[in-house]
Amino acid sequence: MKVLLAPDKFKGSLSAAEVAAHLADGLADRGIDSHPLTLADGGDGSVAAALSSGFRPVPITVSGATGQLRRSVLAFDGTTAVVEVASTCGLQTLPDGPAPLSASSRGFGEALGRAIELGPRRVVLALGGSASTDGGAGMLAALGAVFTDRHGRRMETLNGRTLPAVAAIDLPRLDVEIVIATDVRNPLLGPSGAAAVYGPQKGAAPADIAYLNAGLDHFVQLADARSLADTPGAGAAGGIGFAALLLGGKIVSGADFFLDLLDFPTALRSCDLVVTGEGRIDSQTAEGKLAAAVARRSDGVPVIAVVGHSVLAREDAAALGLSAVHALTNYSTDPAADPRLSGELLRRIARTIELPGRENR
Repeated sequence: MKVLLAPDKFKGSLSAAEVAAHLADGLADRGIDSHPLTLADGGDGSVAAALSSGFRPVPITVSGATGQLRRSVLAFDGTTAVVEVASTCGLQTLPDGPAPLSASSRGFGEALGRAIELGPRRVVLALGGSASTDGGAGMLAALGAVFTDRHGRRMETLNGRTLPAVAAIDLPRLDVEIVIATDVRNPLLGPSGAAAVYGPQKGAAPADIAYLNAGLDHFVQLADARSLADTPGAGAAGGIGFAALLLGGKIVSGADFFLDLLDFPTALRSCDLVVTGEGRIDSQTAEGKLAAAVARRSDGVPVIAVVGHSVLAREDAAALGLSAVHALTNYSTDPAADPRLSGELLRRIARTIELPGRENR
């Protein structure tokens, strides 16, 4: 039997590569061969997944969410560059906790600018894990967009707090294909928009949410881009999705795009079983999440999901195409808080799960 290990990260606990390694160890104890293909869905971990598939790392220095310089990395294979919000100016870059009004997407724009300097045919924007709700204004400014206030003065600080003060915008032109990899389907504005849905996760109080949404609406009016703001996915990463659309970007399913980019169909050949996984599986998994995409594209090969936590009924898992779902929380109340324990549980599950066409041993 040959098993393809195709997990995403367990957010806040283990990287996709670590998940695959622990599963491989458990299977090896049973004499079962496995092949790792660490995946991503367009969120944090996308650069790491690209690097594990053969892209080369390009070190960069960018501004974190609140301006502190930090080292990061992008991935490049000579044709495609992958940059991600999470490791440039995402929540993990905040030194002193949430900053819903002062966090900026500028660092992501700096990373994108560095990627373009490499001369790629396309750049993939991975938008998960953002800290800001600035409509991507900080990103645009880093790429050369000019924002001026009502006195005609150029604005140097672009974030959720300063967005309402913008009076005019001069956008740059980029001569590169921009792929916006996300499975977020939210528009930019309104009750299902960037501020209302994701603002609370970034520390925004109700008054902050109203302020941020008003600033985003003002930005849309200045850009004369109401239809783009209404596009599913424009609200991704605090509105970076909207800004990327202004630059001519195209929104694609992050899960499906990375399955293609990392050549999942080739990895699937001659495999008897696929083991996928992520930190949580629930009713939203069917809406383009990685486990659902893996099951849908496994061409009849059985798929088992090993996850941190599951609230999915057995019949719903079967409807997704999953033969079984194994959750770490069935063995421990909070394994995510202990990566070492999570690794032990992954190895334990791999040693004991029933495999199709083979006696459990």
